[in-house]
Amino acid sequence: MKENPTRSLPGIPVTLALLALMLAMAWLAVASIKPVHPAPLITAIVVFVAAFIALCGLYMVEPNQAAVLSLFGRYVGTVKDSGLRWNNPFYTKRKVSLRVRNFESGKLKVNELEGSPIEIAAVIVWEVVDSAEAVFNVDDYESFVHIQSEAALRAMATSYPYDSDDNGLISLRSHPVEISHHLQEQLTERLSAAGVNVIEARISHLAYAPEIAQAMLQRQQASAVIAARTRIVAGAVGMVEMALTDLQKNGVVELDEERKASMVSNLLVVLCSERGTQPVVNAGSLY
Repeated sequence: MKENPTRSLPGIPVTLALLALMLAMAWLAVASIKPVHPAPLITAIVVFVAAFIALCGLYMVEPNQAAVLSLFGRYVGTVKDSGLRWNNPFYTKRKVSLRVRNFESGKLKVNELEGSPIEIAAVIVWEVVDSAEAVFNVDDYESFVHIQSEAALRAMATSYPYDSDDNGLISLRSHPVEISHHLQEQLTERLSAAGVNVIEARISHLAYAPEIAQAMLQRQQASAVIAARTRIVAGAVGMVEMALTDLQKNGVVELDEERKASMVSNLLVVLCSERGTQPVVNAGSLY
Protein backbone atom coordinates (compact mmCIF):
# COMPACT_ATOMS: atom_id res chain seq x y z
CA MET A 1 0.00 0.00 0.00
CA LYS A 2 1.55 3.26 -1.16
CA GLU A 3 0.30 6.81 -0.83
CA ASN A 4 -1.68 8.08 -3.84
CA PRO A 5 -2.28 11.87 -3.94
CA THR A 6 -5.78 12.82 -5.04
CA ARG A 7 -7.58 16.06 -5.81
CA SER A 8 -10.19 17.83 -3.73
CA LEU A 9 -12.41 20.89 -4.25
CA PRO A 10 -12.04 24.08 -2.20
CA GLY A 11 -14.59 23.97 0.58
CA ILE A 12 -15.74 27.60 0.81
CA PRO A 13 -17.00 27.99 -2.78
CA VAL A 14 -18.68 24.58 -2.59
CA THR A 15 -20.34 25.52 0.71
CA LEU A 16 -21.67 28.80 -0.68
CA ALA A 17 -22.98 27.08 -3.81
CA LEU A 18 -24.75 24.35 -1.82
CA LEU A 19 -26.29 26.83 0.62
CA ALA A 20 -27.55 28.96 -2.27
CA LEU A 21 -29.00 25.85 -3.92
CA MET A 22 -30.73 24.83 -0.69
CA LEU A 23 -32.25 28.29 -0.28
CA ALA A 24 -33.46 28.24 -3.87
CA MET A 25 -35.04 24.81 -3.42
CA ALA A 26 -36.67 25.91 -0.17
CA TRP A 27 -38.20 28.91 -1.96
CA LEU A 28 -39.34 26.66 -4.82
CA ALA A 29 -40.94 24.21 -2.37
CA VAL A 30 -42.85 27.00 -0.59
CA ALA A 31 -43.99 28.46 -3.91
CA SER A 32 -45.22 25.05 -5.06
CA ILE A 33 -47.48 24.46 -2.05
CA LYS A 34 -50.25 26.96 -2.96
CA PRO A 35 -51.46 26.05 -5.44
CA VAL A 36 -49.97 22.56 -5.24
CA HIS A 37 -47.60 21.65 -8.09
CA PRO A 38 -46.39 18.08 -7.40
CA ALA A 39 -43.52 17.99 -9.89
CA PRO A 40 -41.72 21.18 -8.75
CA LEU A 41 -42.36 20.33 -5.09
CA ILE A 42 -40.87 16.84 -5.38
CA THR A 43 -37.91 18.19 -7.37
CA ALA A 44 -37.25 20.87 -4.76
CA ILE A 45 -37.35 18.34 -1.89
CA VAL A 46 -35.06 15.88 -3.68
CA VAL A 47 -32.52 18.56 -4.63
CA PHE A 48 -32.64 20.06 -1.12
CA VAL A 49 -31.91 16.66 0.48
CA ALA A 50 -29.13 15.97 -2.05
CA ALA A 51 -27.52 19.36 -1.31
CA PHE A 52 -27.77 18.70 2.44
CA ILE A 53 -26.07 15.31 2.00
CA ALA A 54 -23.39 16.96 -0.16
CA LEU A 55 -22.54 19.24 2.78
CA CYS A 56 -21.29 16.13 4.60
CA GLY A 57 -18.42 16.00 2.10
CA LEU A 58 -16.80 19.03 3.75
CA TYR A 59 -13.79 18.42 5.98
CA MET A 60 -10.86 20.38 7.40
CA VAL A 61 -7.19 19.67 6.71
CA GLU A 62 -4.64 21.47 8.89
CA PRO A 63 -1.09 22.34 7.79
CA ASN A 64 1.24 19.31 7.89
CA GLN A 65 -1.75 16.99 7.97
CA ALA A 66 -3.12 14.49 5.48
CA ALA A 67 -6.62 13.14 4.96
CA VAL A 68 -6.74 9.49 3.86
CA LEU A 69 -9.88 8.85 1.79
CA SER A 70 -11.54 5.47 1.32
CA LEU A 71 -14.84 4.40 -0.23
CA PHE A 72 -16.51 1.31 1.23
CA GLY A 73 -13.16 -0.11 2.32
CA ARG A 74 -11.26 0.76 -0.88
CA TYR A 75 -8.41 3.25 -0.66
CA VAL A 76 -9.11 6.24 -2.91
CA GLY A 77 -6.24 8.65 -2.23
CA THR A 78 -4.69 11.16 0.12
CA VAL A 79 -5.38 14.89 0.30
CA LYS A 80 -2.67 17.17 1.71
CA ASP A 81 -4.10 20.56 0.66
CA SER A 82 -4.74 22.52 3.86
CA GLY A 83 -7.96 24.37 4.63
CA LEU A 84 -11.63 23.55 4.12
CA ARG A 85 -11.90 20.87 1.41
CA TRP A 86 -14.71 18.92 -0.25
CA ASN A 87 -14.90 15.41 -1.63
CA ASN A 88 -17.52 12.79 -2.15
CA PRO A 89 -19.67 12.76 1.04
CA PHE A 90 -19.57 8.95 1.04
CA TYR A 91 -15.78 8.94 1.42
CA THR A 92 -14.43 7.94 4.82
CA LYS A 93 -11.86 10.51 5.87
CA ARG A 94 -9.12 9.70 8.37
CA LYS A 95 -6.69 12.40 9.45
CA VAL A 96 -2.97 11.63 9.82
CA SER A 97 -0.49 14.13 11.26
CA LEU A 98 2.67 14.64 9.20
CA ARG A 99 4.34 16.77 11.87
CA VAL A 100 7.66 15.81 13.45
CA ARG A 101 7.04 14.05 16.75
CA ASN A 102 9.23 12.69 19.51
CA PHE A 103 8.93 10.62 22.64
CA GLU A 104 11.19 9.19 25.33
CA SER A 105 10.98 5.49 25.98
CA GLY A 106 10.66 4.20 29.50
CA LYS A 107 13.75 3.03 31.36
CA LEU A 108 14.29 -0.53 30.17
CA LYS A 109 16.21 -3.07 32.23
CA VAL A 110 18.24 -5.32 29.93
CA ASN A 111 21.45 -7.34 29.97
CA GLU A 112 24.27 -5.88 27.92
CA LEU A 113 26.68 -7.97 25.83
CA GLU A 114 28.69 -9.17 28.84
CA GLY A 115 25.57 -10.10 30.80
CA SER A 116 25.50 -7.21 33.28
CA PRO A 117 22.02 -5.74 33.93
CA ILE A 118 21.71 -2.09 32.89
CA GLU A 119 19.03 0.57 32.63
CA ILE A 120 18.67 2.28 29.27
CA ALA A 121 16.26 4.75 27.66
CA ALA A 122 16.22 6.63 24.36
CA VAL A 123 14.64 9.67 22.69
CA ILE A 124 13.12 8.94 19.27
CA VAL A 125 12.30 11.72 16.76
CA TRP A 126 10.03 10.53 13.95
CA GLU A 127 7.48 11.55 11.34
CA VAL A 128 4.94 9.93 9.03
CA VAL A 129 6.04 10.09 5.39
CA ASP A 130 3.45 7.75 3.85
CA SER A 131 -0.07 8.22 5.22
CA ALA A 132 -1.52 5.21 3.38
CA GLU A 133 1.02 2.82 4.90
CA ALA A 134 0.49 4.33 8.34
CA VAL A 135 -3.28 3.79 8.15
CA PHE A 136 -3.61 0.51 6.27
CA ASN A 137 -0.39 -1.45 6.96
CA VAL A 138 -0.68 -1.44 10.76
CA ASP A 139 -3.59 -1.25 13.19
CA ASP A 140 -2.34 1.71 15.25
CA TYR A 141 0.80 3.32 13.89
CA GLU A 142 1.52 5.37 17.03
CA SER A 143 1.40 2.30 19.27
CA PHE A 144 3.43 0.42 16.64
CA VAL A 145 6.16 3.07 16.79
CA HIS A 146 6.37 2.94 20.59
CA ILE A 147 6.49 -0.86 20.83
CA GLN A 148 8.97 -1.35 18.00
CA SER A 149 11.21 1.41 19.39
CA GLU A 150 11.49 -0.39 22.71
CA ALA A 151 12.16 -3.69 20.92
CA ALA A 152 14.93 -2.10 18.82
CA LEU A 153 16.45 -0.48 21.92
CA ARG A 154 16.54 -3.83 23.72
CA ALA A 155 18.14 -5.56 20.72
CA MET A 156 20.75 -2.83 20.37
CA ALA A 157 21.63 -2.82 24.10
CA THR A 158 22.34 -6.57 24.05
CA SER A 159 24.75 -6.16 21.12
CA TYR A 160 27.31 -3.95 22.91
CA PRO A 161 29.07 -3.95 26.28
CA TYR A 162 28.32 -1.15 28.73
CA ASP A 163 31.99 -0.17 28.85
CA SER A 164 35.21 -1.54 27.39
CA ASP A 165 38.91 -1.23 28.24
CA ASP A 166 39.72 -1.71 24.57
CA ASN A 167 39.61 1.68 22.84
CA GLY A 168 38.87 0.03 19.50
CA LEU A 169 35.76 -1.79 20.75
CA ILE A 170 32.45 0.08 20.53
CA SER A 171 30.62 0.31 23.86
CA LEU A 172 27.41 1.95 24.99
CA ARG A 173 29.13 4.52 27.19
CA SER A 174 32.17 5.49 25.15
CA HIS A 175 30.72 5.65 21.60
CA PRO A 176 27.38 7.53 21.73
CA VAL A 177 27.49 8.59 18.06
CA GLU A 178 27.99 5.06 16.72
CA ILE A 179 25.36 3.68 19.11
CA SER A 180 22.81 6.30 18.05
CA HIS A 181 23.50 5.57 14.38
CA HIS A 182 23.00 1.83 14.93
CA LEU A 183 19.78 2.42 16.86
CA GLN A 184 18.45 4.68 14.10
CA GLU A 185 19.21 2.03 11.47
CA GLN A 186 17.35 -0.63 13.43
CA LEU A 187 14.36 1.66 13.96
CA THR A 188 14.23 2.62 10.27
CA GLU A 189 14.22 -1.05 9.29
CA ARG A 190 11.42 -1.89 11.73
CA LEU A 191 9.21 1.15 11.10
CA SER A 192 9.49 1.51 7.32
CA ALA A 193 6.48 -0.79 6.86
CA ALA A 194 4.31 1.74 8.73
CA GLY A 195 5.36 4.67 6.53
CA VAL A 196 7.42 6.19 9.35
CA ASN A 197 10.78 7.91 8.97
CA VAL A 198 13.12 8.04 11.98
CA ILE A 199 14.88 11.41 12.01
CA GLU A 200 17.00 10.90 15.11
CA ALA A 201 17.49 8.34 17.87
CA ARG A 202 19.80 8.88 20.81
CA ILE A 203 20.39 7.42 24.26
CA SER A 204 18.90 9.60 27.01
CA HIS A 205 19.64 7.41 30.04
CA LEU A 206 22.33 4.80 30.61
CA ALA A 207 23.33 3.30 33.95
CA TYR A 208 24.04 0.02 35.66
CA ALA A 209 21.07 -1.57 37.40
CA PRO A 210 20.84 -0.54 41.09
CA GLU A 211 21.70 -4.02 42.40
CA ILE A 212 25.15 -4.00 40.77
CA ALA A 213 25.85 -0.27 40.54
CA GLN A 214 28.12 -0.18 43.61
CA ALA A 215 30.11 -3.24 42.51
CA MET A 216 30.54 -1.81 39.00
CA LEU A 217 31.71 1.51 40.44
CA GLN A 218 34.41 -0.26 42.43
CA ARG A 219 35.37 -2.21 39.33
CA GLN A 220 35.68 0.98 37.29
CA GLN A 221 37.80 2.60 40.00
CA ALA A 222 40.09 -0.44 40.15
CA SER A 223 40.39 -0.48 36.35
CA ALA A 224 41.27 3.23 36.35
CA VAL A 225 43.99 2.70 38.98
CA ILE A 226 45.46 -0.24 37.05
CA ALA A 227 45.41 1.70 33.79
CA ALA A 228 47.11 4.69 35.42
CA ARG A 229 49.85 2.55 36.98
CA THR A 230 50.38 0.67 33.73
CA ARG A 231 50.86 3.95 31.87
CA ILE A 232 53.28 5.22 34.52
CA VAL A 233 55.38 2.05 34.39
CA ALA A 234 55.36 2.07 30.57
CA GLY A 235 56.54 5.67 30.59
CA ALA A 236 59.28 4.93 33.12
CA VAL A 237 60.52 1.95 31.09
CA GLY A 238 60.61 4.11 27.97
CA MET A 239 62.63 6.80 29.74
CA VAL A 240 65.14 4.23 31.05
CA GLU A 241 65.49 2.68 27.61
CA MET A 242 66.05 6.11 26.08
CA ALA A 243 68.67 6.96 28.74
CA LEU A 244 70.64 3.77 28.15
CA THR A 245 70.49 4.27 24.39
CA ASP A 246 71.80 7.84 24.66
CA LEU A 247 74.60 6.78 27.02
CA GLN A 248 75.80 4.10 24.62
CA LYS A 249 75.35 6.30 21.55
CA ASN A 250 77.36 9.20 22.96
CA GLY A 251 79.99 6.94 24.54
CA VAL A 252 79.63 8.56 27.92
CA VAL A 253 80.21 5.36 29.85
CA GLU A 254 80.66 1.68 29.08
CA LEU A 255 78.32 -0.55 31.06
CA ASP A 256 78.38 -4.30 31.38
CA GLU A 257 75.20 -6.31 31.84
CA GLU A 258 75.39 -6.27 35.63
CA ARG A 259 75.79 -2.49 35.79
CA LYS A 260 73.01 -2.03 33.22
CA ALA A 261 70.69 -4.08 35.38
CA SER A 262 71.64 -2.07 38.46
CA MET A 263 71.11 1.24 36.66
CA VAL A 264 67.79 0.10 35.25
CA SER A 265 66.62 -0.96 38.69
CA ASN A 266 67.67 2.33 40.28
CA LEU A 267 66.11 4.47 37.53
CA LEU A 268 62.82 2.58 37.69
CA VAL A 269 62.64 2.95 41.45
CA VAL A 270 63.31 6.69 41.23
CA LEU A 271 60.90 7.36 38.35
CA CYS A 272 58.05 5.23 39.68
CA SER A 273 58.36 6.51 43.24
CA GLU A 274 58.13 10.08 41.95
CA ARG A 275 54.85 9.17 40.28
CA GLY A 276 53.33 7.40 43.27
CA THR A 277 53.83 3.75 42.28
CA GLN A 278 56.46 1.01 42.26
CA PRO A 279 57.71 -1.07 39.33
CA VAL A 280 55.74 -4.22 38.88
CA VAL A 281 58.82 -6.39 38.26
CA ASN A 282 62.25 -6.14 39.81
CA ALA A 283 64.33 -4.98 36.87
CA GLY A 284 67.46 -6.69 38.22
CA SER A 285 65.78 -10.08 37.92
CA LEU A 286 65.55 -9.65 34.16
CA TYR A 287 69.29 -10.09 33.78
